[in-house]
Amino acid sequence: MAHVVTSFLRNRGQILLTRRSDAVGTYRGRWAGVSGYVEGDPADAERDAYRELREEVGLTDTDLAFVRAGDALAVDDEQGSFTVHPFLFETGTRELTTNEELAAVEWVDPTAIRDRATVPRLWETWLRVAPTVADVRDDRTHGSAWIAARALEVLRDAAIEADDWAAVAEVARSLGDARPEMAAVPNRVNRVVAEVWQATDDGTAPDPHAVAERAIDAIHDAFEADSGAATTAATRLRDADATAVATLSRSGTVREALAALNPSTVVVAESRPECEGVGVAEWTAAETDAWVTLTTEAALPTALDDRDVDAVLVGADAVFPNGDVVNKTGTRVLALAARDVGVPVYAVAARDKIRPAAIDESAATGGEHGDAERAPAATSPASAVYDGDADIDVHAPTFEIVPGTLVDGVATEAGLLGGRDVQAVAEAHAANAAWDAERTD
Repeated sequence: MAHVVTSFLRNRGQILLTRRSDAVGTYRGRWAGVSGYVEGDPADAERDAYRELREEVGLTDTDLAFVRAGDALAVDDEQGSFTVHPFLFETGTRELTTNEELAAVEWVDPTAIRDRATVPRLWETWLRVAPTVADVRDDRTHGSAWIAARALEVLRDAAIEADDWAAVAEVARSLGDARPEMAAVPNRVNRVVAEVWQATDDGTAPDPHAVAERAIDAIHDAFEADSGAATTAATRLRDADATAVATLSRSGTVREALAALNPSTVVVAESRPECEGVGVAEWTAAETDAWVTLTTEAALPTALDDRDVDAVLVGADAVFPNGDVVNKTGTRVLALAARDVGVPVYAVAARDKIRPAAIDESAATGGEHGDAERAPAATSPASAVYDGDADIDVHAPTFEIVPGTLVDGVATEAGLLGGRDVQAVAEAHAANAAWDAERTD
C-alpha cells in the first residue's frame, strides 16, 4: 500500500483545492489538496508535505505555518490502495506558482469539497485536520480573532453534517462555553445561530445547513471586521501624526494596523512570562521601516519617554459594556505609563469583542462585582516565573482588566467607539445571546 500526503492550505478561512492534471498517474481531473507520494519513512511524512508544497504550488517554509497532522486513513479503490496522511498549514499568501501536475487551483470554503468530483474521501481527510471544540477551548497560543474564526469553522462543519437542529445547538453551546473570556467567540457563534433562528418564522426548527451557510458568510465577515478595525486604528494614528507607537504581546489586528501605518518607531514590550512580544518585534523589524525597540513591561515608563512615543495601540480579548478592556497582563502598566506622559491609548478590536450587556450588567451599571470576579481565569504556568524549590506562591495571570478610564477609544470596523457606543453594541450582542433561552430543541 502506497503512502501519500494530502496538505490543506488555509488562508482567511478558505482552503486551497487543486485539480489534478493529465500529467499525474491517478485521479486525473479530480479535485484534491496538495498531494504526493511519501518518498521516505511514513512516520516522517511531514517532510514530504513540505516538499510537495514547494514543488506543486511554490511555497517555502517561510510562507507556511504548520497547524497539525491528522490521523492517517486508508483509501482502496480501482485506482489503487493508499494510506493518506493529512496535514493542515496556514499561509498568509495566495500567490502561488503551480507545476504541471495541477490543471487548476481555487480558494474555497472547505464545504465545497462535498459538491465536487474529488479524490476519494477528501471530506473525511479534511475533517481529520479541521478545528474542533477542544482546539477552541485549549488554544493558548493565538489571539481571540484567530480562535473565533476557528470556532465558526467548527460550527460550519458540524452544521453541514448535522441531521437535526439539536446537534447544531449543542455544538453552538459548547463553543459559547469554550472561551467565555474571549468575547468574539460566543458573540460570533451566537449571531450565526440567532440570525438563522429569527429567519425561521413558521415555528419549525431551522435547517442545520442554513447555519452552515451563514457560518461561511460569518467567517468572511469576521476577517473583514478585523481588517476594518486595523484600518480605523491606522487612520486615527495617521491623522494625529502619531508615527511612534508602543504595544505589547501579540495581536493580529494590531500587527495589521502597524503594517498599514508603517510607523517610524515601534516599542514592543516582550509580554512576560510567555514573551509573545518578541515575535511581534521581529516581525515589525522585518515587515516595516520602523526603528524597533524591544523592552520589558517594567521598563515601559522609561521606554515611552526615551523613544518619544506618540500613541499606544493594544489588542483586546474582550471589551466590557462600561469600556473596560481585557488584554494580556502588562497592558495596565502600559496604559498607566502612557497616561503619565500624556500619550493616548487605543484598543483595536472588532465590535464582536464587546461582551454582551446582560453578562456584565453589574459592571456596566456600577454594581458590586470587582475585577477579581470579572477577570479571565487563565494563568501562565508557575514554572514560567519561578522553578526553584522555595515555598513561593507565583502570581502569573495571563489576562487582566484595564479600566476604561485609561483607554481613549476602541478602534473598530465601525470607527472609534466611546462609552455610549460600546454599550449599544453590548446590548445588541445580548439580544443575539438570548437565542438559547428562547428555543426548545
